[in-house]
Amino acid sequence: MSAPLATATREAEASGLVGLLSARRSEEQERRRRSLQRLDLLTSLWAPITVLALLLIPYLLVVELHPPSAAWAEPAMRWLGLAAVVWFSGLIVWRFAARGPAGMRRLRHEAREATSDVDGALRARGAGVDSRLRDRLVDQAGRVEAALLAGDAAELEKQTRSLVEQGAAIPGYHRHGTVDLVVGLGKALLVALIIRTVLIEPFKIPSGSMLPTLEIGDQIFVNKFIYGVRVPFLNWVPFPLVRKPERGDVIVFNNPVDTSKDFIKRVVGVPGDVIELRDGEQGSELYVNGELQPRRLLSPEFAVWDFPEGGDWVERRGRLYQEALAGHPHLILETPAMHPPDGEGRYLVPPGTVFVMGDNRDNSSDSRFGLGGQARRPAYVPYGNIKGKAMIVWLPLGHGGLLSGLFGGTGIRTDRFFHPVR
Repeated sequence: MSAPLATATREAEASGLVGLLSARRSEEQERRRRSLQRLDLLTSLWAPITVLALLLIPYLLVVELHPPSAAWAEPAMRWLGLAAVVWFSGLIVWRFAARGPAGMRRLRHEAREATSDVDGALRARGAGVDSRLRDRLVDQAGRVEAALLAGDAAELEKQTRSLVEQGAAIPGYHRHGTVDLVVGLGKALLVALIIRTVLIEPFKIPSGSMLPTLEIGDQIFVNKFIYGVRVPFLNWVPFPLVRKPERGDVIVFNNPVDTSKDFIKRVVGVPGDVIELRDGEQGSELYVNGELQPRRLLSPEFAVWDFPEGGDWVERRGRLYQEALAGHPHLILETPAMHPPDGEGRYLVPPGTVFVMGDNRDNSSDSRFGLGGQARRPAYVPYGNIKGKAMIVWLPLGHGGLLSGLFGGTGIRTDRFFHPVR
């Protein structure tokens, strides 16, 4: 073999099938190919999910690192979230309604996948592939691309099938099949497990104990790393990563009284604090280390929606206050008619634990009442049981809102999309 021919052969082998096809395209064909690729990316069901996930990362950083900035960032994220929902829903409708374009998109995907499979096999075998077979495969791949660019569905399906059949002649050739799908899913699940264990975990609000801050059905994201990486099942945090829990934090924790359940409450006391609840002029007043936590009445008849177990949505009314816990303002709800007779008391928070309460002060199985256990004595949450800090409501499924008429009053509360948990 002459030196120039050997060099050309090595270049062809190095560039692969994709490189050879690229060299054959005209400028017009290249523009058409890129246009179709962009179209297929935009019409992928993963597109709105991916875009929203990429936008969510900086938003979460803003919420955690500079909460005041969330005041302007939240409306922007809310509209972007709505746009993603509309985009995703529109794609589903389009796939059912526009069978022709949607079918053509599927054929283009299959054609690209078949070309990629043949290209990978040629690169893997290198010089081990007969030059005549390589030439036939390049020609066939060219026919596939020509049908793809022309938008001829029948011809594209025919030429793709032929490419797959001819590609089977390459030693070691295989198509992306069940094994590749299982491996891909396994990798995705592993990544998801790592993210869920170390970084962010979703959590659904199951009850009204945190009304009005969190509503029944809210889907929230929990910051798993702020307090340190927790060793599952051992309920042990080797060391804090960012900081320890602070007063005002809304936390998700594994209930130390009933480990089969996870609870969500607000941290009211940290180790060494003396927490007191006294019956005062404005309901049950909260004292931390002897200091009254200031509050102001916002509404004497504030309506919230509860969903008792085994029942339907029920409207309840109570007094809405804004309380400043250690300088962190947040909303609380009190219902005098439901006020427990043993709701007041004095509590000393033990080392390595926190004292928690629900924002729905008269309807919460919290530290005052043994965290829902049989014994009505105070119960505290050890650091090792804390799973993380609540960050944002990413999907608000509550009373009213979008599609509520179809699902017994439960709908998407678009006004609470990406609402920070304060």
